[in-house]
Amino acid sequence: MATAKNTICLWYDKDAEAAARFYAGIFPDSAVTAVHHAPSDYPSGKAGDVLTVEFTVAGVPCLGLNGGPTFRHSEAFSFQIATDDQDETDRYWNAIVGNGGQESACGWCKDKWGLNWQITPRALTEAMAAGGAEAKRAFEAMMTMTKIDVAAIEAARRG
Repeated sequence: MATAKNTICLWYDKDAEAAARFYAGIFPDSAVTAVHHAPSDYPSGKAGDVLTVEFTVAGVPCLGLNGGPTFRHSEAFSFQIATDDQDETDRYWNAIVGNGGQESACGWCKDKWGLNWQITPRALTEAMAAGGAEAKRAFEAMMTMTKIDVAAIEAARRG
């Protein structure tokens, strides 16, 4: 990961490594690439604790920082994962929600560490890009959903 010019830094209380390993087990092109331990005591930990974790999520370089409980994740940041079909949508959604996460609205869910995810089928993105009445119908259908239902989006798009 050292070659990345830009890396997303995600703040965790103390579970950056567990989160990174969880994401690496779910999404393709994801891995934990390095775990670094604190060289000395710091405000929310002690020497030897895991301080940072380098990892990728679906090809995006990230750094997990065990910074303590001061800052929490919010919907102001989310990963948007494009899915090809309902099976892939269900697999990612169920992995996040089924492992201590929670459902939200319109394809959003939150993992057990509070990080937000948009599990977004390409069918929805394509329907929105179509514009006009097709996009309006697909958007209105999406607004009633938690996890996105690809068949319902495609039906709404057709009218």
